[in-house]
Amino acid sequence: MTAVEPGHVHVVGAGLAGLAAAVRLASAGRSVQLHEAAPHAGVRCRSYFEAELGCRIDNGNHLLLSGNRGAIDYLEQTGALDTVEGPPDAVFPFVDAATKERWTVRPNQGLLPWWVLRSTARVPATRALHYSAVLRLRRADASATVATTLDRRHILFRRLWQPLVVAALNTSTDQASARMFWRILAETLLRGGAACRPLLPRTGLSETFVEPALARLRLQGAEIHFGMRLKALTFEQERISQLQFDSGSIGLGRGDSVILAVPGAMAARLVPGLIVPDLYSPIVNAHFRFDTPVEAPFFVGIIGGEAEWIFRKRGVLSVTVSAADRLVDLSVSELRELLWRDVALAYHLPSFPVPPVRIVKERRATFTASPQQLNRRPEQTTRWSNLLLAGDYVNTGLPATIEGAIRSGFAAARLAINPQARRSLELVQQADVES
Repeated sequence: MTAVEPGHVHVVGAGLAGLAAAVRLASAGRSVQLHEAAPHAGVRCRSYFEAELGCRIDNGNHLLLSGNRGAIDYLEQTGALDTVEGPPDAVFPFVDAATKERWTVRPNQGLLPWWVLRSTARVPATRALHYSAVLRLRRADASATVATTLDRRHILFRRLWQPLVVAALNTSTDQASARMFWRILAETLLRGGAACRPLLPRTGLSETFVEPALARLRLQGAEIHFGMRLKALTFEQERISQLQFDSGSIGLGRGDSVILAVPGAMAARLVPGLIVPDLYSPIVNAHFRFDTPVEAPFFVGIIGGEAEWIFRKRGVLSVTVSAADRLVDLSVSELRELLWRDVALAYHLPSFPVPPVRIVKERRATFTASPQQLNRRPEQTTRWSNLLLAGDYVNTGLPATIEGAIRSGFAAARLAINPQARRSLELVQQADVES
C-alpha cells in the first residue's frame, strides 16, 4: 500500500487550542491553514480597547503558574516568554473580608513542603498536620467532590482549598471533582514553590498569547484566514472530504487533515454523535479604571467577600469571580458597589468615590468540572481518520484552563504529525474501555 504524502492541516478555530496546534505544526514544517470565524484570534483570551474606560483591557483574568509546562512551552515557541511578569517567588497574598486579617501563603522552592511548618508561610490558625488531609483527594472515588472529601468546616478549607478550587476549576466545591482538584495540586502546589510562581501578562493577554503566535505562524508560512465560519463538515466513509464555510467550501486531499479547535457545543453540532460537557459555570469580571502603584501586589485573594481575586494591571484593577452564579444576574450598578468594596479593602483604597468600571459577564465561561461532566469529555481522536479535536473541553486530564487548552492543541498537532501515535492512543483508549 502506497503511503499518503502529508498534505495541509486545516486548523479550525484560533483560540489558544487552535493557535497552539498551528504553532506546533508549523514548527514541524507542516503546511498549516488556520481558519477563524471572528475577525480576530484569541477568542476568550484576548485584549481590546474599552472606550468607556479609555484604555486597553483583557476580556478576562488568567493567572499562569511556573509549573504550567504547556503554557510555558507555548510562550517559548512563540518568543513571548519575556512578556510575562510576576513576583520573584511563589507568594499568594490573601485578606479576609470579615476579619480584615491579612496573610501570605509562601511555598518553599523544593518538593518537601517545609513551608507548612512555618507560621509565617501558612494560613493563620492552621497547623502543619492540617495540610496532610489534602491527600484524601488522591484516593477519592471518581464520583467524589471536593466538599465530600475534605472537611468544609475547617478554616483551611475556607481560607485555601475553597478559593483554589473555585479559581482553577470555575466550579463550586459542592460540584467540583476531587480527583480533578488533586491533579491541579499535584502539578503545582505539591511540587513546591518552583512550580507555582505566579506569572501574569505584562501588557495584556493578546500581547502575550495571541500576537506573538500569529507573527510566528506568518513567519513560518502558515495561512491565516479570519471571518471564516464553519457551517458543516462533509463526511465520506472514514474521513472528512470537505469543509463548508459561509464563504465557500474547501475540498480535502488524501493527505489533508482537520483539527477542529472550536468550543465544545459547536463541535457537537458539527460532528455526528459527539458527546461533550453541557453544563457551564459563569464568570464575572470587573475592570476598574485606577492607577495603582507598581509596588502594590500583582494580585490579592479575597476570602469571604464578593470578589475572589483582584489583579493589578496597567491603569486597571481587575476583579474575577468564578462560579459566579450568585452574581451573574445582578445589575452593573450593584456589581460596581459590591466588588469595589473588596478591591478597596485589598489595596488599601478609599471606598468612595467608586471609579469607572466595565463589567464583563461570561454566562457559559467554562464547563462545570463535576464528576458527571468530566465523563462527557471526548477524546481527541474521532472515528474519522483525518479529524482530530482540540479545546479545553476534550479529555486533557485538566480543567478548562489556558494550560488545558494549550496542551490539547499540542497533543492534536502531535497526532496529526504522527499517525502512528494516533493509532497507539486509540489502542490505549480501547483497552481502558474494555477493562
